[in-house]
Amino acid sequence: MPQRDGQAPEDPAGLVAGLARAHITARCLHVIAECGAADAVGPNGSTPAELAARTGLAADALDRMLRLLAAHGIFKHGADGRYEHSAASRLLCSDDPRSLRSYVQMNGLRAFWDRYAELGDTARTGRPKRDWANLVEHFATHADESAIFNAAMVSKSRTVLPAVAAAYDFSGFSTIADIGGGRGHLLALVLERAPQSRGVLFELPHVIADAEPGPRLSLQGGDFFTTALPVADAYLLMDLLHDWDDAHAVRILAAVRRAAHATARVLIVETLVPDTPGPHLGKSLDITMLAVTGGRERTHAQHAALLAAAGFELTRVLPTASQYSLVEAVAV
Repeated sequence: MPQRDGQAPEDPAGLVAGLARAHITARCLHVIAECGAADAVGPNGSTPAELAARTGLAADALDRMLRLLAAHGIFKHGADGRYEHSAASRLLCSDDPRSLRSYVQMNGLRAFWDRYAELGDTARTGRPKRDWANLVEHFATHADESAIFNAAMVSKSRTVLPAVAAAYDFSGFSTIADIGGGRGHLLALVLERAPQSRGVLFELPHVIADAEPGPRLSLQGGDFFTTALPVADAYLLMDLLHDWDDAHAVRILAAVRRAAHATARVLIVETLVPDTPGPHLGKSLDITMLAVTGGRERTHAQHAALLAAAGFELTRVLPTASQYSLVEAVAV
């Protein structure tokens, strides 16, 4: 039920009860994405029996999960019992250009989902049993889950990366280093907008094993905790610091400070947590970081404190036409 910031909900009991069972719909969404039901629906819709035959799930169980999702607008449930696509369910199709199937699958992986079951223990200790370093190690030995995670990051970023690249003028930098930049999708967009610049993608060796260098793009494998970072005029850190607690985040920024030119810029791209009340994506993502990685989403002031501890000064925060903000800092 909609409410204004700072106001109590009109139906407190309904709010509490609804949140208590919110995981049910989410878990059904994970299972449906994993089994490929959206791909199996076809252009003319399908019965539960037909979908069961194509996905390997039991027809009755599949029907009941799809019925719930259809009630939320994901799929359409016809009077004849057939399921057809809605605009939302098409985003679960593997071949949709805006597909979020891998993103939904990632959230349903046991490496993620089990961490929420352990959230009570995490709340008591302040840290999850397994942190981001453990998750990276897990993906290094579980190629199938690593592929889902990497595809999820690409699908999540598909719409936001152009907004991030467009929010800042990168043309004045000779060298731009993307630290922990995955396969380099953001850096590639930035270099398109800064044709005189060259880029360095710094990532773990197994992450960039299948990445390709270009005329203005070089690859450097390493660990930002132990390997010297490339010298550059600007450093991109997108969705990197939020994976780590404050102590590790300062270590990463300090490594950047050691490598950076005296006039270099640090550009942190994160979903900032607002100081205002009311629902916000950053507040939800912050719990994901608490449960899964041991990191956190941060406020403007918290970013400023991290940067100051590593020898930088926060100069401004730029919004983008997406969930992300761009935090700019300079060396002091």
